[in-house]
Amino acid sequence: MKTPETARPRPGAAILRTALRRNIGAMIAGTVLMGLYQAAETAFPIALGLIVEHTMQDRSLGSFGVSIGSLAVIITTVSLSWRFGMRVLQKANTTEAHRWRVQVAACGLQPVARDVDLKSGEILTVATEDADQTADIIEVVPLLISSLVAIVVAAVALSLADLRLGLLVMVGTVAILSVLAVMSKRIGASTQEQQARVARAGAKVADLIIGLRPLHGFGGNHAAFGAYRKVSTDAKRQAITVARVNGTYAGTALALNAALATAVSLTAGWLAFEGRITIGELVMAVGLAQFIMEPLKMFSEMPKYVMMARASAERMALVLNAPPVTTPGPERPEPGGTLEVDGVHHGTLQGVKFTVAAGEFVAIAAYRPRAAADLAAVLAVNVAPQTYGGVVRVGGREIGDLSIEAVRETLLVNPYDGEIFAGTLRTNIDPSGSGREIAEAVEASMLTDVVALHREGLDHVVRDRGANLSGGQRQRLSLARALAADTDVLVLHDPTTAVDAVTEQLIARNVAKLRRGRTTLVLTSSPALLDAADRVLVLDGGVITAEDTHRNLLAGDEAYCLAVAR
Repeated sequence: MKTPETARPRPGAAILRTALRRNIGAMIAGTVLMGLYQAAETAFPIALGLIVEHTMQDRSLGSFGVSIGSLAVIITTVSLSWRFGMRVLQKANTTEAHRWRVQVAACGLQPVARDVDLKSGEILTVATEDADQTADIIEVVPLLISSLVAIVVAAVALSLADLRLGLLVMVGTVAILSVLAVMSKRIGASTQEQQARVARAGAKVADLIIGLRPLHGFGGNHAAFGAYRKVSTDAKRQAITVARVNGTYAGTALALNAALATAVSLTAGWLAFEGRITIGELVMAVGLAQFIMEPLKMFSEMPKYVMMARASAERMALVLNAPPVTTPGPERPEPGGTLEVDGVHHGTLQGVKFTVAAGEFVAIAAYRPRAAADLAAVLAVNVAPQTYGGVVRVGGREIGDLSIEAVRETLLVNPYDGEIFAGTLRTNIDPSGSGREIAEAVEASMLTDVVALHREGLDHVVRDRGANLSGGQRQRLSLARALAADTDVLVLHDPTTAVDAVTEQLIARNVAKLRRGRTTLVLTSSPALLDAADRVLVLDGGVITAEDTHRNLLAGDEAYCLAVAR
């Protein structure tokens, strides 16, 4: 695998442009309908002014009937245009949010990890809240344009009555937006910081849930809860800051809008008193002054939502722009399933070298658990090949030259803390639905008692993270999944730490039998698994220091006997 090339950055602004471009059709339709809604809303006080004007001049029932009909058309237009306009925009908004959620999730699910400095809980927040807020731009732009339409129509109508009224609306609107644009920048910065702190709190919760039982075991739960309380308090304080800023923004916008409406009403009253405008134009001006407060409010809030969408898009860019930790090669391994580790230096490993021949069952007894974890990480390609010394070969080919698909098809590393997913026992054992080796895997992993315990058998429902299973049951379920995959090379990392000694003996015997003829490497301190292996390698001080059968090592190596004998 090669060092990844530097990808062209995709900042938050580019993400927003992509969202707008993908929904241009829906936005045009929504803008037209919402513009029609705002124009009809604006037409209502104008129509009232004209009705008053003509009714006073022409007191006929016919004119009155036409006026009532005109108002009915305006009201119908307002109702239908709002209903269908918001339907179009909200559908586009929801669809776009879904697209970004899928895209962020796809980044996290890619077989090659991305170099992103975010925890899983933070990525979850990005894929939910930030995706939703980014997609809000689909509604913001049409609503912004439609609000502008209402203000322009009102300004033109008032200008026809008296130019000073129209100029007052236009100048006042520009002044209001100038003030609020400055305030919206503070909102964007505060919101981005709040989202980051909420994400950190979410990540801390995820870590606590995963490690809750071990924390209770050694009494560390109080310290862990204290750490969560600290990050949660930070998030709460920032949320209060954001609420305070939003409240100041909303209050300022409302006060400025009310001041403009008051100024228009008072100016119209003064012009009517001076005889510059008629009574009908006065009614229209007062009605428009009251009406424009709503589009002005909407128009003045849009900068805030734009900044929030921009802040969320910037956080999504952290995930979407993150380069892969490595670039896979194009090759495939030779058939046979040999595994060779040649002089690997990583973490606690100081030049580990060994070979597992095709069809061999080898166990590694690591005196330091960290060394076993480092080796498992290297074999699972969780560590980029270019970042450690030495090479790992699968089927005679360096793992860095293999495609990631070839690595996953040939080599499976099952961690000691394998995830259990919400679903059923069957879907956890056989996620792809191939149906191969399920019965054999269940029997070999000694999961038969769990299956027999429930009337639904393999279709028994499993909760998220296996919450309704014991630690031993979760571990055996994870082992069954690894065995059912039936890969050429299987690496198991401490697969029996949560089961009793009798069950461990049976699992060791069953795994050796089921994997006969397949290459198997077990990182373990379990005497049962060590005894079932064809040979045992001792990993001490970061290197392989001894190699023999389990029983010979017990008889001739005192340090080995002390490390693995129970």
